[in-house]
Amino acid sequence: MRRGTSMATHTVAHGSGARGDGDVRGRAERASVTGPTPATQRWQDTYRRRVALSDTIIVALVVVVALLVQLLAGEDRVAPAGDRQVILNYPTVSVFLFVLWSILLVLHGARDIRVLGTGAPEYKTILSVGLTLFALVAVAAVFLKIDISRAYLLATVPVGTFVLIASRMLARAGAKFERRRGKMTSRVVLLGSHETASHVARELTRHPEAGYAVTAACLAGPAPSGTLDGSDVPVVGGLDDLMDALEHHGADTVVVTGSDELSPGRLREISWGLEPGRFHLVVAPGLTGIGGPRIHTRPVAGLPLVHVETPRFDGGRWIVKRAFDIVGSTLLLLVLSVPLLIIAMLVKTTSAGPALYGQERVGVNGSTFTMWKFRSMQNGADHQLQDLLKKQGTSEAPLFKVINDPRVTKVGKVLRRYSLDEFPQLINVLLGSMSLVGPRPQRPAEVALYDSAARRRLLLKPGMGGLWQVSGRSNLGWEDAVKLDLFYVENWSILGDVMILGRTAKQVVLPDGAI
Repeated sequence: MRRGTSMATHTVAHGSGARGDGDVRGRAERASVTGPTPATQRWQDTYRRRVALSDTIIVALVVVVALLVQLLAGEDRVAPAGDRQVILNYPTVSVFLFVLWSILLVLHGARDIRVLGTGAPEYKTILSVGLTLFALVAVAAVFLKIDISRAYLLATVPVGTFVLIASRMLARAGAKFERRRGKMTSRVVLLGSHETASHVARELTRHPEAGYAVTAACLAGPAPSGTLDGSDVPVVGGLDDLMDALEHHGADTVVVTGSDELSPGRLREISWGLEPGRFHLVVAPGLTGIGGPRIHTRPVAGLPLVHVETPRFDGGRWIVKRAFDIVGSTLLLLVLSVPLLIIAMLVKTTSAGPALYGQERVGVNGSTFTMWKFRSMQNGADHQLQDLLKKQGTSEAPLFKVINDPRVTKVGKVLRRYSLDEFPQLINVLLGSMSLVGPRPQRPAEVALYDSAARRRLLLKPGMGGLWQVSGRSNLGWEDAVKLDLFYVENWSILGDVMILGRTAKQVVLPDGAI
């Protein structure tokens, strides 16, 4: 196989023809004979069928419930407009709505395996279906001159869209749980250089919920024996050993991680050699920390160019974020006013010192401000910090965290456990020095240890919550915390903020990583 593959590579890369193409087709035919249908195809089909069944049941239930409410209200016919008599009743409208909704879900690709389980893109697709359905019904009502009950429409399309999104969230959570157990995953063989393959292997291994289980690697150039750096993924050969690796490890996906030796002709030959429907080819560009909404793939002159939008920190989105902060912090302060007063009294009466504690932190563009918290430590605890850091050997690390901190009071332990000590920061959010969601606010001494990459965290206001808070908090190392904050800074959006706030609420109720 190796000899034939090398020959095919030579002819295809140089645009010659028949012999190379024949060899590629021959390898594809051999691949189609050997080996069973991948398990990936089976779980993908099962997952798609379950989602389709769930969608159908939800749409049917929402429409039926809205119809029953309408009938109980004594309205079974759609009211005619003007002098024109329209013979149309709500059962007929309900059947039409159910059919149209089901068709739109298919036409919008809401059950495409490339959309299922992707998070925000999947939810946007469901929302787009709801908006399209609402618009079509409104247009039909205008042109047919019929008056459909507003209560009926509001009880179907918006409610149904919300429930569909909630069901997709539950399905995605279930899929992530199964993937952490090694199920519902694509088995992957990496193809590229040792450095790029090692990087991709580490990232995919750290995130099993992504659904890619790396089984082996084929490296360009001299293939070192052993495993990839930082992982236990075995190196099984070079580029010519790809088909053997796929068959031997039962893999169904090739992830190209990048290499100078992978010329366009060679990559094209590899794609031709993979049996359609059985093997999948994924190309991992050398981009990290870039969110999906900023990436657009566009074919130009036969080249699949990846367009990456430059992150922006001003304009209309900035105004919307500030308005979101003002409204959110005001509502939370009003709703939580009584619990916050109770906590302040507990802090004040159980230990010496003030109820609130102010500490200098670094905000947007390096400006400093006073961040407010409920005092969870002994009064004057800051003077003991450096000695405690020196004792645990972390005085030079940019993340000043004392493990098993002896300065924390009994009440403070409870407050920290459930993040209750952070709520006075709502005042900072309302006044504009912080945001509801943003990078982790740090002290001037910590910022002084930043490198050039970490300083990009200062492009946005620090937040009460953020990716760092919902991804492990104190369990995170410095590099992981910076990576999460940089990802947020480069890709922030209002929808992302809402999703992070939802995960933050869960973190408060079921804390993970708080000290």
